Amino acid sequence: MAGKLTAGSGILLVTANVGSLFEDPDNLQKTWLREFYQTVQSHKPHFIAVHCQEVGGKNFEASMSHVDCFVKELLSSDAMKEYNRARVYLDENYKSQEHFTALGSCYFIHESLKNIHQFDFKAKKFKKLVGKEIYSDTLDSSPMLEKEKFPQDYFPECKWSRKGFIRTRWALADCTFDLVNIHLFHDASNILAWEKSPSVYSGTRQKALGFVLDRITDQRFEKVPYFVFGDFNFRLDTRQVVESLCSTATMQTVRAGDTNCVDKLIFRESENDRKVVLEIEKKLFNYINQDVFRENNGTLFLQFDSELSCFKERLHELEISFPPSYPYSEDSSQGKQYMVTRCPAWCDRILMSATAKDLVLKPENEEKTLVYDNIGANVCMGDHKPVYLFFRLTAGAGKWCQRVDKISA
Repeated sequence: MAGKLTAGSGILLVTANVGSLFEDPDNLQKTWLREFYQTVQSHKPHFIAVHCQEVGGKNFEASMSHVDCFVKELLSSDAMKEYNRARVYLDENYKSQEHFTALGSCYFIHESLKNIHQFDFKAKKFKKLVGKEIYSDTLDSSPMLEKEKFPQDYFPECKWSRKGFIRTRWALADCTFDLVNIHLFHDASNILAWEKSPSVYSGTRQKALGFVLDRITDQRFEKVPYFVFGDFNFRLDTRQVVESLCSTATMQTVRAGDTNCVDKLIFRESENDRKVVLEIEKKLFNYINQDVFRENNGTLFLQFDSELSCFKERLHELEISFPPSYPYSEDSSQGKQYMVTRCPAWCDRILMSATAKDLVLKPENEEKTLVYDNIGANVCMGDHKPVYLFFRLTAGAGKWCQRVDKISA
């Protein structure tokens, strides 16, 4: 067995779409890192997992050099000096279009955590973690993770997407669990998302997420509790949101002259000089009062967040008590402002299997040691606010987990 934990070792899971950080590294990276370090300082976790998506940003050919600086800063900063072991897996090989996911999975282990092991998927045994290591070019052949990109026909609208998942497996004390970094497909057009309820895009995400869950629970390896966290790109049901926001408005449809396709939707108040309430285009969702998405942390709109409902037997989530995590302004002076490109939504999530939920919600875990929230609520963190889950893993939690019988030093 791997060694015993001190009572209540802190686990910090973070998901962060970091694409914006590499478009404007001078302004955004310092702020992002400061807020991340503050979260670490506040909770003092023993084990940290940071799942990043869109590593290198949209122009990754030009931005990959910024990625190296970002990772080096994370590994060598004063704030992280007590984390004496680390594993960083960066999918930077953008020249390999059939494999490239732009995912980055970073794991940090505190010096006080004496026994932690990582699973070797080829040897099918756990290996003790020592030192700090970064892997970037050889992810497809690394035995310490599983990486897959979704088949091209899952999202034919994109010539090629960077969507997929990376899975790692860990053993802390008598407990084993999988950590899965995931990036699902986005909404390509707001108008297409509005046409049907649920939208065509939600069906594509459902198919891809089902693919991942089937893969990580198949017969090749022993089943263990799992946490899936990343940018799921879950969106609110656009049709229902529009009906809610514009219940008394009249709609005007603008069509493109050459194709007769719907180009724009304009919703106007019936009275009040027919004031425009909402405008929707392919990449425009401009509502007259953005504050409604922030009021009471956007709770009113959770009723339209329904993409997880078909996975309710397989995936669980703690109660959301933070505003929609996307799409925030990338202007470094606008920390709370949403962009008018998309309807705000909870894209970034931390989900878990029933057995993982049992680990998180053990009776002895006090309420105050369990936090599901965003990072950098009041400052610009890029177009996505990172989301984190902090909990304590108590000794003996492994009654839900496999025995760690095969360990190599």
